[in-house]
Amino acid sequence: MTEMKSWVSSANGDTDFPIQNLPYGVFDDGRGARMGVAIGAMILDLGAVDHGLDPALLAEPAWNRVMEAGPQVWAQLRARLTELLSDEGHRAAVEPHLVAQSKSRMLMPFRVAEYTDFYAGKHHATNVGTMFRGAENALPANWLSVPIGYNGRASSVVVSGTPVTRPWGQVKGPDEDLPRFSPSQRFDIELEFGAIVGQPSQGMVSVAQADEMIFGYVLLNDWSARDIQAWEYVPLGPFQAKATATTISPWIVTRAALEPFRVGTPERERPLLPYLREPRPMNYQIDLEVALRPKSGAEYVISRSDTAYLYYSAAQQLAHHTTSGCAMRVGDLLGSGTISGADKDSRGSLLELSWGGKEPLELPDGQTRSFVEDGDTLTLRGAAKGDGYRIGFGDCAGQVLPAVELPDWAQE
Repeated sequence: MTEMKSWVSSANGDTDFPIQNLPYGVFDDGRGARMGVAIGAMILDLGAVDHGLDPALLAEPAWNRVMEAGPQVWAQLRARLTELLSDEGHRAAVEPHLVAQSKSRMLMPFRVAEYTDFYAGKHHATNVGTMFRGAENALPANWLSVPIGYNGRASSVVVSGTPVTRPWGQVKGPDEDLPRFSPSQRFDIELEFGAIVGQPSQGMVSVAQADEMIFGYVLLNDWSARDIQAWEYVPLGPFQAKATATTISPWIVTRAALEPFRVGTPERERPLLPYLREPRPMNYQIDLEVALRPKSGAEYVISRSDTAYLYYSAAQQLAHHTTSGCAMRVGDLLGSGTISGADKDSRGSLLELSWGGKEPLELPDGQTRSFVEDGDTLTLRGAAKGDGYRIGFGDCAGQVLPAVELPDWAQE
């Protein structure tokens, strides 16, 4: 597989999208939204070639119907696309249906049914817990035994490139008697890995079954208003602080493409209950980075991390999600939680990078950041590194716009 090449020349060099990847997205090049497959610098218009699928699966510009068709169809489609894009004999029929990514706008690749965000990064949980509870009480008592999560808003999920408007909310400083209504001043990002559920469940599933249910993965930025969160989260957890936006990368990288990059989850301090134990490696080794570009100026990488730091894999999170009898649906999205490493420059949020604002992050141009400022563009990137190729996700980016003007009826 590593030696395979494509007749699409841009797929054989420095690219996130070689023949070994073939991620799925939805694009518009001015002729309407269509389902496509990334190959090098191009997009293959899936509906225009002999893809071997039932045409009904392409009736809407979203990958949900293909997901519903099941793993056998997923495997058949991937095999067919590999053949079409690697065999020179198909070039004449396929090449006219390639569209330049640079001339296309990427859209949401699937309809999000539900969205759940987990808290599976141990270094992140330890850092945040240390800031707010002290090092001796950093991790909650349940954290080493159970994947913690909360149900978010599917309506918050947007595709890369969508601007994010700074939210308003109730905030209360430690020296204030009453809360006030204000734009968030501690707006933040979270570097996450998103799993897309491709098959439904009824009742409890095993970790192995959960892994088979996952269609693919995206990068995910869980935008977070830390000051709103600090006031609202007791006793029921995040609410409006996490409802502004959740940005995902535009390409769904399939589980099959990531198969060579599996690794086990980290060594554990205590054994998991049997229903959560991995039957084989369920995590992935994927290099991650966060870049910040101010409104005027150059882009700077402010953090580098790795999905291998996750304490619970997506399959473990999904399996736990079903234990109550909660039915999972095609198009459910699971966020991993912030992925931070042990070192300062591998922290996956500005909350950690600036240590709650006490140690502002210094940019090479002399600017500093404690949290995201208006005009900043935050971009997440990730790639699994193979033998002579890499499997990338495309940028997961969003620019923060100023808060909207408060309407008269919301003012005193």
